[in-house]
Amino acid sequence: MAAACSSYTSEVTERRGIPAASFVQDVQSYLSQSGLDVNSALAFLQERLQQYRVVEMKLLAQQRDLQAKIPDIEKCLDIVATLQAKKDSSEALVADFEVSEGIYSRAKIEDAESVCLWLGANVMLQYSCEEATALLQTNLENAKASLEVLVADLQFLRDQVTITQVTTARVYNWDVHQRRLRQATTPKES
Repeated sequence: MAAACSSYTSEVTERRGIPAASFVQDVQSYLSQSGLDVNSALAFLQERLQQYRVVEMKLLAQQRDLQAKIPDIEKCLDIVATLQAKKDSSEALVADFEVSEGIYSRAKIEDAESVCLWLGANVMLQYSCEEATALLQTNLENAKASLEVLVADLQFLRDQVTITQVTTARVYNWDVHQRRLRQATTPKES
């Protein structure tokens, strides 16, 4: 192996708090440089895999939340656009809306100049239709951008899991090979 080639390589040190895994090319150099024996190295790698799994679960939950939130925002944008379109005509808008789970009511909406939006934490604010459209559009863009970042984080995380699994296999296989070499060189007792 060339002297310029290190025993393990990593291009990125981390991504948004997710530590990057190092691909181990030379297990013996890796173990001597890290100061670990085989069992300690395997335990460290297994612990790192567990950490990656926990982070993956959190990211997947965030992804599900965003994937549910985006259609809701788009639906709100459509409703505000419908209200604005009906505002210009003299025709009233008749809408069925959910009052409570399974309980609906019918409303006749005439000249809607403003809408009320739930902001969360039991807070509702009244906006003009134009302000509501701008706010919802901004929220939609932010949610889509966050989803793209989450997808990239998940891909990075999956790469780190794969690298760590390969490294674990390489360390384990190296240890098995070393044990076989020691057994082959040890004289057999009769």
